[in-house]
Amino acid sequence: QVQLVESGGGLVQAGDSLRLSCTTSGLTFRSYSMGWFRQAPGKEREFVAAITWVGGTFYKDSVKGRFTISRDNAKNTSYLQMNSLSPEDTAVFYCACAAGRYSYSSTYRSTSTYDYWGQGTQVTVSS
Repeated sequence: QVQLVESGGGLVQAGDSLRLSCTTSGLTFRSYSMGWFRQAPGKEREFVAAITWVGGTFYKDSVKGRFTISRDNAKNTSYLQMNSLSPEDTAVFYCACAAGRYSYSSTYRSTSTYDYWGQGTQVTVSS
């Protein structure tokens, strides 16, 4: 049974940092690409960042330079380091994993690419 569990969310002030973790079980983690998405109230779920099974990374333009995605295959965990947070980053953040191998970064930006999802963790940034 595959499980993804996010943690690390919370309430912070603008300019603060948070590190989200996504711990997985029930799968061969090193073989999966990992993605982070977020969903704000009343909006669709959107891509934030992805890291492929070999370590290639992709980011939403608005988070480049502020967010960093990483993975630790020994711990079966993916991380999303978020710096310089703003109220516009307020959302539920989800991690997801994908078993497929894709040539285009655009594929990793689509929710339909991913096979399994976590339950989400709330990030609230106050001004």
